[in-house]
Amino acid sequence: MLLSLCFTVLLSAGFAMEMNQTGAAEGGEQCSACDFREHSKQMRLHSIKSQILSILRLEQAPNISRDMIRQLLPKAPPLTQLLDQYDPRVEDEDHATTETIITMATKPNLVAQDELSSCCLFSLSPKIQPRNILSAQLWVRLRPADMITTVFLQISRLKLGKEGNNTRVRVRSLKIDTDAGAGSWQSIDIKSLLQAWLRQPETNYGLEINAYDSKGEDLAVTSAEPGEEGLQPFIEVKILDSPKRSRRDSGLNCDEESVETRCCRYPLTVDFEDFGWDWIIAPKRYRANYCSGECEFLHLQQYPHAHLVNKANPRGTAGPCCTPTKMSPINMLYFNRKEQIIYGKIPSMVVDHCGCS
Repeated sequence: MLLSLCFTVLLSAGFAMEMNQTGAAEGGEQCSACDFREHSKQMRLHSIKSQILSILRLEQAPNISRDMIRQLLPKAPPLTQLLDQYDPRVEDEDHATTETIITMATKPNLVAQDELSSCCLFSLSPKIQPRNILSAQLWVRLRPADMITTVFLQISRLKLGKEGNNTRVRVRSLKIDTDAGAGSWQSIDIKSLLQAWLRQPETNYGLEINAYDSKGEDLAVTSAEPGEEGLQPFIEVKILDSPKRSRRDSGLNCDEESVETRCCRYPLTVDFEDFGWDWIIAPKRYRANYCSGECEFLHLQQYPHAHLVNKANPRGTAGPCCTPTKMSPINMLYFNRKEQIIYGKIPSMVVDHCGCS
């Protein structure tokens, strides 16, 4: 990234030199500085796009429309709380952080063979490992009951029998008192089950979920029927993300009206909707900032011998570049290419300080 930024500065500096050689007036020089910053800004936006796709290991942005998002987003407390209390900036990188991964249930092929209408399969993210799981909750939506009743929620793990048939191993049983005419979300701790699955992935044949009321009617939503989009079961996993320390530095801060020519940090707001990236759920926009300006004066003070060499042979060396000296991550909630919802930290997305290097 540093080479790319240096190359950008050299291109812009060459453009500025050409303008000066034509005998442009002071107003023309100021316009050249504006062009310099605009070019730096566009390069920064392009870099952010490439960086996000690279970090998430995506060759291209997931093709998920806004209509699909409305259908895929679970209408459940964990996600609602994330969106309501969303903090797009991570202020302190020195402390350990957590990442939340939400995996929606799907219907496996085994369902057709065994006629298990309430069977749900969960494809786990490779980021989830037995040792980094902080918590794991299975969330199940219960349909409204016609009257006040007691619901018996049963979660069973499916395993392959000796004759190739699925057998059930009871995981949890809950007794729930519900009111008439009101649906509800129920959460079940499945951390131990998830760790067992991860140690032996071949044992993950899915779960059978039932919630019978006093009449024997199953109130558990196990698939998205018409009007129940976003209400199918899902697993919410919180994992530990190891901390990384960042170097602290200082630098100049400017705005777009500034006449400062030295290396400086300028404000830049990234709008993911302008990118057409609807697959990013939050933040829709954030303050990224960018670096722009000259480094010759600082270079002369810190490295006088190198400065003289540059003057004698300007084509022999590039000199210092105006680049970020401190960057911060952001927390992002997004869909991956498997339509799983990920909440995690994306590093080096905000320029905090700029300097010459």
